[in-house]
Amino acid sequence: MIFTRQDHDRLDSILIEAARREVMPRFRKLAQGDVRAKSAPGDLVTEADEAAERFIYAELERAFPGALLVGEEAATRDPAVLSQLADAELAFVIDPIDGTLNYASDLPLFAVMAAATVKGETVAAVIHDPILADSALALRGEGAWLRGCGGEARDLRVGKAATPAAMSGMVSWQYFPELLRNALPGRFPAFANVSSLRCCGQEYRLAAGGRCDFLLYGVLNPWDHAPGALLFSEAGGHARMLDGSVYRAGRPSTGLLCAPDAESWRQIRAILAA
Repeated sequence: MIFTRQDHDRLDSILIEAARREVMPRFRKLAQGDVRAKSAPGDLVTEADEAAERFIYAELERAFPGALLVGEEAATRDPAVLSQLADAELAFVIDPIDGTLNYASDLPLFAVMAAATVKGETVAAVIHDPILADSALALRGEGAWLRGCGGEARDLRVGKAATPAAMSGMVSWQYFPELLRNALPGRFPAFANVSSLRCCGQEYRLAAGGRCDFLLYGVLNPWDHAPGALLFSEAGGHARMLDGSVYRAGRPSTGLLCAPDAESWRQIRAILAA
């Protein structure tokens, strides 16, 4: 199965339209009944998430008949669909609104994103920013780039490696097993700055464009990380699981570290995950 540049453009256009039709009209207009918690108080779903996912599903079914569709909200209802990713000839992993807590808090820091996978390998990624109306894009083996609403594009490249004391990063430390979760914050002073945007898509965009140096994530839901891991890698970065293996969507795993190169990856891992 070859996922072409034309296929990639079609995926991007579907996400752009979902943002235009379903996400932005509801931003800062959600009623109390339009937001509810899922697994925890900060794990939210809104009417906009569900409407955008329905729209994306319908458009992908028309554009790519027979493809497996794995949306965050659908997979929450039926987690068994994740087991089909490894064998699917073509699948799409969809996050209708990444950063729902920000979205529901009226904070303009969220994304609409999706990845295409072939036999479990991520081959294409789109991370669309509905506020800026631009998309960070990646195709396996063809690099990563940012395309604006007018069609203008520029390549994305990760930043140059530096000493840990000069590096800044994003760490979602809350989602690690207890022993590491308790230890991680005390290790942050080894770096220039460590923070979190509560939105993986925006963090991956920053890192792929060289605006922050490293990313560390615990829980690896494929809709959160399949698009970003490919974007970061195609921008020249080194993205590996903490055991050194390559990330694959749908594989049960914990701990993904992204760094500018292999050596800086080893240095950061030694500090944060020893």
